[in-house]
Amino acid sequence: MTAALAVAVLAAGGTYLLFQRGLVRVVLGLVLLGHAANLLLVAAGGMGLREAPLVGEVDPAAAADPLPQAFALTAIVITFGITVYLLGMAGAGADAEPDRQDEPGADDVDAAEEAEPGAAPGTPPVPAADGAGERGPASGGPA
Repeated sequence: MTAALAVAVLAAGGTYLLFQRGLVRVVLGLVLLGHAANLLLVAAGGMGLREAPLVGEVDPAAAADPLPQAFALTAIVITFGITVYLLGMAGAGADAEPDRQDEPGADDVDAAEEAEPGAAPGTPPVPAADGAGERGPASGGPA
């Protein structure tokens, strides 16, 4: 019951962080989801109900299944590699825009909003008033 509750809390926290803005929060969400999956694998192996899977130390019938533990160890290594890669990408993105990295919430969404300084955030661009964007005789469309 305790392992199931821990898996639920880790998965809920990881899912929440995945939907947050900012690459570092997304990376932390992926780390939490990885920990939840590892804990689920180890709990599925029956480690709490049986003896440690050491050859020659315990009766083979009472030993826990070592395969879920091997899967969890592999998943830990993969999660660590992905975390390092994503944090490297976040660091490279911060170096690309040194003038904006100190702003709270500086992200790609902010760069799109700054493209048109007079427009309110989230509003679509307004077409030109001279009709340059419309189809007419000058653009080869129907008159």
